[in-house]
Amino acid sequence: MKKRIQAIIGWVALGLLLVACVPSVSVPETPTTVAPSLLTVMTHDSFAVSEEVIRAFEQENNLKVEFLKSGDTGSALNRAILTKASPQADVFYGVDNTFLSRALEADIFVPYDAPALQDIPDEFKLDEQKRALPVDFGDVCLNYDKVYFANANLAVPQSFEDLLKPEYKGLLVVQNPATSSPGLSFMLATVARYGADGFLDFWRALRDNEVVVVNDWETAYYTNFSGSSGKGAQPIVVSYNSSPAAEVIFAPEPLEDAPTAAITSPGMCFRQIEFVGILNGTRKQVLAEKFVDFMLSLPFQNDMPLQMFVYPVRNGATLPPEFVKYSAVPDQPASIDPELISQNREAWITAWNEVVLR
Repeated sequence: MKKRIQAIIGWVALGLLLVACVPSVSVPETPTTVAPSLLTVMTHDSFAVSEEVIRAFEQENNLKVEFLKSGDTGSALNRAILTKASPQADVFYGVDNTFLSRALEADIFVPYDAPALQDIPDEFKLDEQKRALPVDFGDVCLNYDKVYFANANLAVPQSFEDLLKPEYKGLLVVQNPATSSPGLSFMLATVARYGADGFLDFWRALRDNEVVVVNDWETAYYTNFSGSSGKGAQPIVVSYNSSPAAEVIFAPEPLEDAPTAAITSPGMCFRQIEFVGILNGTRKQVLAEKFVDFMLSLPFQNDMPLQMFVYPVRNGATLPPEFVKYSAVPDQPASIDPELISQNREAWITAWNEVVLR
């Protein structure tokens, strides 16, 4: 019996030895592809970015960005506020300084101390808690038709007071501040100049000087303004300081000079600053931070001027040559504290309508 057990043990040992001597064969692993994550960014309708720039960001971070365009700035902000209990996006871009206080009071953003903030001048940082981070700026200014003023041998107005002179009667078209962002900004510039108690007197005088009011920028610029269509009746329009560059860039035939120019006298332009923020309630905080970093990065900042015709806020960003040559940034733009705007915006608009459109 003992010998049988020893034999069995021997055979088992021999079998184990033979198995150990058999060379192992590796089975190649099947490569797995991780599906990209989805990040939703709510914006106003004017948002744009070059395809190659956004694709590079997506590939680098293995994600897909979905842009949820939600109307103009006011409409987009309303949507973000109304859905804050169950956010429809992870990031919101496009709230500007005329609506900033409303966004912050609604608590729709969470703070994020983006590294790139150190490369952005303090003048653009309007939220100390870093919930709304500056991305770009632009100035709403009066634009004028160079040919008209040259042919009429008429000086270009350089102040609000100039606009009230008889020689400029009926020459200005503006937008209704209740329906137009540049219209609102121009009205706010007059509030900054004359104060809440005096701006309506200016508008009464401007109405008497036959200012023309339309509902939107497109109508004012492409129908009423003579500098764009060449057929409009008004050679002065409320537009942007980047508009002359756009005239050159989009001209059907190459131009040696811009046919229009912006009036950038002290206080005559109102500065708009646009912000991005991570929406409170997002489940993709890390990816949302990466997108904010992307908007503040040089690739996006350099791409932005020719996409949205605004100026980058980051130091070191480069401007297209058309911006450098044909557009001017005002040295002393008008501004009003965002909280003061938030508290009085609707009352100022209502009063404006009663005075100008009654």
